[in-house]
Amino acid sequence: MTKRLNLFAIYKPVCLLWIAVSMFCWQYKYFNNRYNNYSIFAGVYHHTLAQTNLYKDYPAEHFDTNHYGPVFSLVVAPFAMLPTGFGFLLWNLMNAGVLIWALTLLPLAKNRKILILLFCAIEFANTQHSIQFNPVIAASLILSFYFVERKQEQWATLFIVIGTLIKLYPIVGLVFFLFSERKRAFVLWSIIWAVVGITLPMLISSPHFIMQSYVDWYHSLSEKNVINIGLNSAQDLSMMGVMRRITSDLTVPTLPFLALGAATLGAIVFRVEQHRSLKFRLHVLALSLMVVVLFSTGSEPPTYIIASLGAMIYLLSQDKPFGQGNLAFIILISLVAALASTDAIPAFIRKPYLSRYAMKVWPYIVLWGKMVYELLLTNYGIENSKTTEVFELVFIPAEESGLEHAG
Repeated sequence: MTKRLNLFAIYKPVCLLWIAVSMFCWQYKYFNNRYNNYSIFAGVYHHTLAQTNLYKDYPAEHFDTNHYGPVFSLVVAPFAMLPTGFGFLLWNLMNAGVLIWALTLLPLAKNRKILILLFCAIEFANTQHSIQFNPVIAASLILSFYFVERKQEQWATLFIVIGTLIKLYPIVGLVFFLFSERKRAFVLWSIIWAVVGITLPMLISSPHFIMQSYVDWYHSLSEKNVINIGLNSAQDLSMMGVMRRITSDLTVPTLPFLALGAATLGAIVFRVEQHRSLKFRLHVLALSLMVVVLFSTGSEPPTYIIASLGAMIYLLSQDKPFGQGNLAFIILISLVAALASTDAIPAFIRKPYLSRYAMKVWPYIVLWGKMVYELLLTNYGIENSKTTEVFELVFIPAEESGLEHAG
């Protein structure tokens, strides 16, 4: 009990900051009747019950359409069944709580985790202001990594599979399969959770409706992918989106960029000789959080809570996180890029320059290149003896971690 109280005391100030942000965004949106996204989310549950198309326009209820998978109906159900104001408040607090919980489980020294929370606070505010599910999506990747490290594949695969069935991004967590020492269990539990995730919504609907909904979901995402691409689009804040904007050429193809992202990540995780290094594995998690955003045409400002977490996990797991190069990235990502799409930047600068050329993405692209270079070429085994103040071995024995001297 004392240990738990001490842990809360350490994280309390920054946790209260995130909770305050969540509550401020809730009251601002709710009392000004600007909670359209929450209406869409709650509608997924109600339309599943009524067996009406989950991806149609419902202008009498909200504008825009749902783009999450059918299993999301069960995730949002506890909130959708409550009065709107209360359900919306709990939704915001849940997003904050789940992500805080995931971050506190990272195998980093406590001061490093506190700094991650602080440096991602603006991006967290951005996603909460937009009423998004991105904090839980980011948490699902972090938790899948955590449970693989704990050799609890049954829970690791739960977060990967269910997250993927909601918003595709967590599928990148399958790379942690290569870090698993229980690969058969990983595969078996992945199949079990896939069956559960696909069939469970049938309990509040029907098998035919849910299977049709998966077909509808595919068509919805395909259509959205086309709509996202545009020189002035709020989406497509991706590596290929930057290229399209710089060249003013909408015909710049997406596929070569996706191939680049997949090939580099694949080459990195197949450096099997580096898998014993906790730092290497943690940096793969960081890169995965970046990749799902940088190579998605659906990326928009609120999505960058996911990429910013990856960036900060990488930067703050360095031996000297505030060296000149690192400090420049920390400032650019946690402050400049985080504010680039907000009213903190005057419109005459933001719209024709920052937004037009997706400059929010630029520091992430440079950092991605640095991370790929390091992960492909660095011998992490040599660096392990220097990490005595970086890592907190909270879930694996030191003799198994590749950080025997980390104390």
